[in-house]
Amino acid sequence: MRLSRSLLLIGLTAALASCATATRLDAAGDVHALLIAIRDNDKAAFNAHVDRPALKRSIEARLMAEADKATSDPGLKALGALAAPYLADAADRALIQPQTFRSIAYSYGYRPDQPIPGQVSIAGALKALPDGRVCATKKKDGPCVLIFTREDGAWRLSGFEGDIADLRDRRR
Repeated sequence: MRLSRSLLLIGLTAALASCATATRLDAAGDVHALLIAIRDNDKAAFNAHVDRPALKRSIEARLMAEADKATSDPGLKALGALAAPYLADAADRALIQPQTFRSIAYSYGYRPDQPIPGQVSIAGALKALPDGRVCATKKKDGPCVLIFTREDGAWRLSGFEGDIADLRDRRR
């Protein structure tokens, strides 16, 4: 009885691991295309791989969290909460652009002066999340930096959990 339970557990673990691998490989193609669009400053391809409303909400939440950490003054926190949506609107126009994410693309090896990494390479930097999304990490088992959600048959950038300082206009 114990042997059959152990075999069942091993089988379930293997099945779950293969699902996570399949998800990562599936997402890698779209993540790869996004990183190439960022590297090449291809706005049309970039926009095709970004869920702007979701990314805007993610950046707004990050800005609010940063403001919350910066002060213990409840009045300033309230002011930050009031300003966050306006800052997110400005971020939508100014930050959600290919050149703003360039330093992140560079960190994954997508530099103009280097060979383009393959999809398998980028799949190794992806982690399947329990809710069905995937995230890109800077190092194996590291924290999530970019979050991708499958929408209409494609994986789109829907969240940013990296260092806010990495979001800067970096022209070639």
